[in-house]
Amino acid sequence: MRITVTRVSGLAIAFSLFQVGSTTLFLLGASAKQDAWLAMSIGALAGFVLLIMYLSIHKLDPERNLYELLCHYWGKWIGSLGGLLFVGYFTYEASRTVRDIGELGTLTLLNRTPTAVITLIALVVCADVVRFGPRVWFLLCHLFLILMVFGYGSILVLTPFTGLIHFEFLFPVLENGITPIIKAAIPEIMSFPFGQTVLFLVLFKIVTDKRKLKRSIIIVYWVTALFLVVINEVTILVLGPELAASSTYPLFEVTQLIELANIVERADVLFTLVIFIGIGIKTAGFMFGAVIGLQTIFSFKYKAALLLLSIIIYALTFLTPRLTEFLWFGLNVALVYVWPIFQIALPGLLFLTMLIRKKNRRAYS
Repeated sequence: MRITVTRVSGLAIAFSLFQVGSTTLFLLGASAKQDAWLAMSIGALAGFVLLIMYLSIHKLDPERNLYELLCHYWGKWIGSLGGLLFVGYFTYEASRTVRDIGELGTLTLLNRTPTAVITLIALVVCADVVRFGPRVWFLLCHLFLILMVFGYGSILVLTPFTGLIHFEFLFPVLENGITPIIKAAIPEIMSFPFGQTVLFLVLFKIVTDKRKLKRSIIIVYWVTALFLVVINEVTILVLGPELAASSTYPLFEVTQLIELANIVERADVLFTLVIFIGIGIKTAGFMFGAVIGLQTIFSFKYKAALLLLSIIIYALTFLTPRLTEFLWFGLNVALVYVWPIFQIALPGLLFLTMLIRKKNRRAYS
């Protein structure tokens, strides 16, 4: 399947919406309490270092995607094994995001519908987008950007307008020093959502106009990071650090409190629709990463790889039947101990290998 796009704007918008994705569903840096905004900022800085590494990897060899780079620089067998690990990583991440849609749908709009049914419908919709290739995904992201700006913009305007903001929850700053903030930021916030941009090592290749790629991605990264810091802090300023940290979906609770007589009474519905879009974009992104991996490593046909992975993703959503177990494993095990392998260790080794090979070529030329 030929997958090319001639403009970087589509990829940049997809990059931004992918970062937002399911991030607003959770309170990041909760252990830092009122200093969560500092933890978010430090996590964004650490994630930016990773992004520069990913962009540098692409710059060294812009004609290959992640899987092709692994096979070229590590050899067929080791590279294929590394690529297969990334396929597993993207597949599991897709299963987690699609499970988020199912759980949120059951909790909010469709409380009489089984989670398994909502999850299946969401997966089918995402798979249908993936079936048409990244170009369609990029075009959809242009449309979804307008909807998400309207949705989140409305929440950010209505929350202070209805008197829900309590600035006293900002203080005291650095009450327990800098150590708890750094622990909250690294590796947790660095890994989620900022480290997940490793996915775009699969997609950078398909942009034919490389001149503005780095600049566009960096600008979009910081605009998105700033938005995430603000939206995360709004949750704390409304609920307080203790209540926000104990809530399963804190921003959803914030939107339930928004009420403007005769004008706005169900802002939580707006948030739910916006978060559905964001999670759907993220799910489709991870599915692209896994499908392209199978297509590259095993020469699978695109649609056959998509069907196989869709079945596996749906099965993985049932690994942890209880929501509490599902959230605990993701936030306390996978995020801290597993994802850094794919976001830091393996890309770092690949980058080092590429630099050594480049240096050796110069020495022998």
